[in-house]
Amino acid sequence: MNNVTLPPLRDVIARHGLMATKALGQHFLLDLNLTARIARAGGDLTTGTCIEIGPGPGGLTRALLDQGAHVIAIEKDKRCREILEELRGAYPDRLETLEADALQIDASQLGAAPRRIIANLPYNIGTELLLGWLEHINAFECLVLMFQSEVASRLTAPADTKAYGRLSVMTQWLCDVEQLFHVNPKAFTPPPSVNSTVVRLIPRPEPLAPARRQTLERVTAAAFGQRRKMLRQSLKTLGVDAEALCRVVGIDPTARAEVLTVEQFCALANAIDQKLV
Repeated sequence: MNNVTLPPLRDVIARHGLMATKALGQHFLLDLNLTARIARAGGDLTTGTCIEIGPGPGGLTRALLDQGAHVIAIEKDKRCREILEELRGAYPDRLETLEADALQIDASQLGAAPRRIIANLPYNIGTELLLGWLEHINAFECLVLMFQSEVASRLTAPADTKAYGRLSVMTQWLCDVEQLFHVNPKAFTPPPSVNSTVVRLIPRPEPLAPARRQTLERVTAAAFGQRRKMLRQSLKTLGVDAEALCRVVGIDPTARAEVLTVEQFCALANAIDQKLV
């Protein structure tokens, strides 16, 4: 989509002496075919804003810009400033950089809509970032994110599976979630010790079932906090008659958290808010 010629990423990294830092959860993605595939997963990027977290030397940033995106890149590592400035010069008026901690930024207020977040997330804060974005999920058109494969499995897990938990419920309540493809550790510099998976999240026009977010969080925290116990025991921490709560919404009190659907968790939350027990 662009005729910009840039030096190889490895040359840029060597020239700036940029080494990935474990404390920042950095693993640089240098495979341009792979970064292009991630960028394409975001759909038509020529309108609105693409928000990238932790661009590092700019491998994925290049792919997003090549797809015609206007990119706002949030980078905490000051060492990446010069590299990103060079990239900004190659794509005038299409790359903004914010030197900041992504956990302290409200991404829902950045740039023009439609907003998309497309990022190879730092593994040490990926889940925390996602939970923050879910609070304002309808500000985004889609999220294309790379996680540890274990986290990706939790995001997409159906009920009654080992990976199903709080993260599954809260994410699937608000989004359609799908795993797109896995990424070999060898694609990164340095290679991480875990496998990675790219996931796409499309916000639902309305949540999967009506519920108050804070109450749903409390219910899932109680249920999965003691996931091996029956609901009549684990839900006692909510300060209600747990057995009566389950029965009023037609759930077996002897069931365990992992067998409940998202809709059933919403039913429990609504019963608490409506003071049905």
